[in-house]
Amino acid sequence: MKRTLLAVPAALAAAAAFSITAIGQAPAAGTTVYEGARVIVGDGSAPIDNAAFVVDGDRITQVGPAGQVKAPAGAARVNLAGKTVMPAIIDTHTHMGDSREAVIALLQRKAYFGVGAVLSLGADPGDFAFTLRDERVPNGARLLTAGRGITMPEPGRSDVPYWVTTPAEARKAVQELAAQKVDIVKIWVDDRDGKYQKLTPELYTAVIDEAHKHGLRVTVHVYYLDDAKGLLKAGVDAFAHGVRDKDVDDELMAMVKARPQFFLVPNLPDRGVATDVSWLAAHVSPGELQKLQAGASKDRPAAQEAFGIQARSLAKLSAAGVKIALGTDGGIAWSHHLEMEDMVAAGMTPHQVIVAATGNAAEFLRLKDHGTIAAGKSADFLVLDANPLDDITNTRRISDVYLRGARLERGGVN
Repeated sequence: MKRTLLAVPAALAAAAAFSITAIGQAPAAGTTVYEGARVIVGDGSAPIDNAAFVVDGDRITQVGPAGQVKAPAGAARVNLAGKTVMPAIIDTHTHMGDSREAVIALLQRKAYFGVGAVLSLGADPGDFAFTLRDERVPNGARLLTAGRGITMPEPGRSDVPYWVTTPAEARKAVQELAAQKVDIVKIWVDDRDGKYQKLTPELYTAVIDEAHKHGLRVTVHVYYLDDAKGLLKAGVDAFAHGVRDKDVDDELMAMVKARPQFFLVPNLPDRGVATDVSWLAAHVSPGELQKLQAGASKDRPAAQEAFGIQARSLAKLSAAGVKIALGTDGGIAWSHHLEMEDMVAAGMTPHQVIVAATGNAAEFLRLKDHGTIAAGKSADFLVLDANPLDDITNTRRISDVYLRGARLERGGVN
C-alpha cells in the first residue's frame, strides 16, 4: 500500500484529511474563454504557451494558441496570464471508504486537491459505490469502482472481497461482478508476508478468462516477480502495484513489451527520506501539521531500499514505452501529489508523470471524455500558480479547480 502519509499512522492521516472543506461549486453556465495560460494538454504533446481555450457549459470546444482561437460572441473572458493549466488528475487506485458518507467526503476532498476521477479498487461493500458512480457527486471527483475484489481467504484482514478456493467459485464471482457492470476486476496475488495462501495460477487464470469473456479487464495486486510473470502469461491486463521483491528482469520486460495495451500503476512506496510537509499548512490545522511533520522528519533505510527496487523497475519500464498510469492505493486526499513527486524521483520526467496522471490514466479507465485539454472533452482542469514541468511539486500550487466546467469554491481549514 502507498504509505499512509509519509509514515504517519493511518488514524492521524485520516484525521488530517477530514480537516479540509470544499464549500461549494459554482454552476457551469454559458460560454467562457480562458486566455493567456500555458496549457499542458495531457497527451504528451508540447505545451501551448499563451494559449486560449473555450468552455461551453461542461465541455471544452476549442483549444490553441491565443491568436488562433475564435471567441464566440458574448463569451465571458478569464485572464490566466502567468498561470499553467493542466487536466484534472485521475487516480486509478484508491480505497474510498466503507460507507456512502465517507466516500462522498473523500470524493470532495480529492477534488479539492485537483482530482477529477478516481477508481475504487476492490474494497467496496454493498451497492453504494455503484449508486454514487451514477449520481456524480456535487463538488466531487467522478467515481468508478471494481466493486468487490477477489482473493484467497484472508481471515483477519477484510471480508469484503470474494474469497475463492475453486475455479468455479472464481468464475461465479466474476459473473456477479459483470452483472453489476464493474469498471474493472481486481484480484490480489500476495501471501501477505507468508500469512496467507496466494491465489493459485489455476484460480487467477479462471478469473482472467471469465472476465475477458464478459468484456472486463483484470488488474492485480502483485508482489513477487515470479507471480507477475505467471499473471502475464494468463493474460492479466494491468498491475495495480509494481513488482516488489526484486528488480524486473529481461524476461518480464519482454513479456510486457509484447502487450502494448498493458498498464502499470506503479503505486510507489514511501521513499524513506525526511520530508518537509509545510506545503500542507494552508490545508490542515497547525496541530495536525506539527504531527505530520514529526512523522515525516526521519530517514528510514529499509524504506529506501524498498523504494529503490520499485523505482529502478519503473524507470526501466517507462523507458521501454510501457503505459504508466497514476494510482495511490489509499484514502488520503493529497496522496496523488506525493506519488507524482515519487515518480519523478524514480526517473520519469515531470511531463511523463503528468501524462500518467491525466491522459494515460483516462485511457486506462476508458474515460473517453477525460484526461486532456482538448475539444469535446469534459472541462475538468486545474489552474496552477507555477509550472509543474519545471518542478512536479508545482501541481500542489492550485489556484482553481474546475470540474465539468464549473469552478470549485475551495474552502480552507475547519
